[in-house]
Amino acid sequence: MNTPENFIAAKASEAVAALFGADIDASQLQVQVTRKEFEGDFTLVVFPLLKLSRMAPENTGRAIGDWLVANVPEIESFNCVKGFLNLCFSNLYWNEVLSAIASDADFGRLSPTGKTVMVEFSSPNTNKPLHLGHVRNNLLGASVSEILKAAGNDVIKTTLVNDRGVHICKSMYAWLKRFNGATPESSGKKGDHLVGDCYVEYAKMEKENPAVLDDVHKMLVDWEAGDPEVRALWEKMNSWVFAGFDETYRALGISFDKTYYEHDTYLLGKELVQKGLASGVFVKDPDGSVWCDLTDEGLDRKIVQRSDGTSVYITQDLGTAERRFAENRLDSHVYVVGNEQDYHFQVLKLILAKLGFDWASRIFHLSYGMVELPEGKMKSREGTVVDADDLIQEMYLQAKETSEASGKLADMDEADRDKLYHEIGLGALKYFILKVDPKKTMLFDPKESIDFNGNTGPFIQYTHARICSILRKASEAGLESSLSPDAELSAKEIRLVKLLNAYPSKVKEAADGFSPAVIANYSYELAKEFNQYYHDTPVLKETDGILLSMRLELISLIATVLRKAAALLGIELPERM
Repeated sequence: MNTPENFIAAKASEAVAALFGADIDASQLQVQVTRKEFEGDFTLVVFPLLKLSRMAPENTGRAIGDWLVANVPEIESFNCVKGFLNLCFSNLYWNEVLSAIASDADFGRLSPTGKTVMVEFSSPNTNKPLHLGHVRNNLLGASVSEILKAAGNDVIKTTLVNDRGVHICKSMYAWLKRFNGATPESSGKKGDHLVGDCYVEYAKMEKENPAVLDDVHKMLVDWEAGDPEVRALWEKMNSWVFAGFDETYRALGISFDKTYYEHDTYLLGKELVQKGLASGVFVKDPDGSVWCDLTDEGLDRKIVQRSDGTSVYITQDLGTAERRFAENRLDSHVYVVGNEQDYHFQVLKLILAKLGFDWASRIFHLSYGMVELPEGKMKSREGTVVDADDLIQEMYLQAKETSEASGKLADMDEADRDKLYHEIGLGALKYFILKVDPKKTMLFDPKESIDFNGNTGPFIQYTHARICSILRKASEAGLESSLSPDAELSAKEIRLVKLLNAYPSKVKEAADGFSPAVIANYSYELAKEFNQYYHDTPVLKETDGILLSMRLELISLIATVLRKAAALLGIELPERM
């Protein structure tokens, strides 16, 4: 990336060669943002150069500063504080930066890394509809995928549908016993909601009679044995759930490149269990269950196959991981899963390493905190969850209410208004969730998220719409945007150029940390800075033609970068609000 730091390092390297007759690689020079208490834009750390200059720190700094001012028109002035050379860029430099941003259609998209990364997210169970916790998972996974793409990686978005196991059999058992053949059509419910009701009902059944769990376990054994009646019911209820999931995914703007199903992968894990037994990685207990001893690593013994021969959750994760790395030649794999599974992924990596897979170290668990409500934690088996579909509808209604109260959309077509309400509602939801560091537990408040002021999605959407309105008026007046090296940028304009120029480094930071919060908060900072600038600088009232054209180009670039950043968060920015 052609950053200011890289520019200064390259020019300082030339200065060292000219002044001290020494060749030094620019990458070895230390350049940092000047601390606020000192004058300057960026600071060159002089101390490492003293062996070459054979002068005191301040004398070395002054010599380099004098050479830079004399030979580099982009550097206007300097001051030296001990071994720190503080450099001030000239107006020419910031105009060059602005021109470089304007001419780069792929600005913010980093060079290809040649690496393939798989990101697994969502990975729901087919015994309940998606809820608020799933929403955070989906939004994180989708955003991290887009950020990794922008950082130059080939990304495969995938989900593993947990469509078999004891928990699935519980919903099936309840449907058989208490739902009288109900279907989505007969009940008037989405299929995932109907099956979710079955799961909640089963919890009540087990409280009333714990012995029903034996029946459920028998159902699982029958399923693994291929019992046709059990399999037929399983396929029917899963089809209901998949149709419901697809509807929710479409509403959230979520898609996958590959979908894996646990019923296809759990047998792969069983094969690994046999290999592990043969190699001594696993041991079989007298009851027939199979374990991996991790006590030497400070953990417990981990069961990988039950005594009745059925697989456990980690069994299919072992098999799925092997298949994915083999089929896709992955360089790394990111699992987006809540922090309650930290131990699980620690164990998964250890077992894979013991089985001899060198790529085990390239598995990363993006562990995120839970989403809580003012009332406390959600519990799906008790039915006390915030349903994803209900949440999306509530966000739409909140956006509609807030937008209509402004009175600015009266002349907009009804279909366009409806589309706008969806964009605002989803933008509010996505931004509110993604602006929080993934590791943190968060409290979700729909009303707070829809605020058109403050650190919210609608604030950024409104800022973009505001810029679009200015540009429309300029176009109607026949005004054109252009850049000139002679345009005198104000301090606020330079601040905006600095923020724009920081976007690629923010993409890299977000990708390195798997953190959409970096992009979200950058977007807010840029939107906030524009609004402060526009408050003091009425663009369309400028009488100087060069300045007017530059300002139109500047705000157009701000809108473009806001759109690019928002796209990494899965948020649409409307042109009118």
